[in-house]
Amino acid sequence: MERINRQIVADKLGAYLHHKMSVADLVDWAESAMMEGEFDLQEVEVLRNVVARLGVADVRAFGLTWEDCEQLLGQLGYSAQVSIVVT
Repeated sequence: MERINRQIVADKLGAYLHHKMSVADLVDWAESAMMEGEFDLQEVEVLRNVVARLGVADVRAFGLTWEDCEQLLGQLGYSAQVSIVVT
C-alpha cells in the first residue's frame, strides 16, 4: 500500500461522492489503511482521524452524510463544490 497522504484520502472521498466508489469499498479501503497503511508522518494525526471515521461509515449509528464529507474534507484542507448539470 502506498504512503497515505491528504490527497489520497481526499481522492477516496471524491470517488465516493462521485459514485465511483461505494460506501462498502470506501470502508474496506479505510479499514485496510488503518491496519496496514503508512501515513505521511507530517500529517499522521489528522489522517488517522479522518480514515478512522471513514472506517465506520457503514455502521448505521455513524453513516456518512454530505455534511460529514464536507467536514472531513475540511480537516484535510479541501472543500467540496456541487455542480448541477443537464443530463
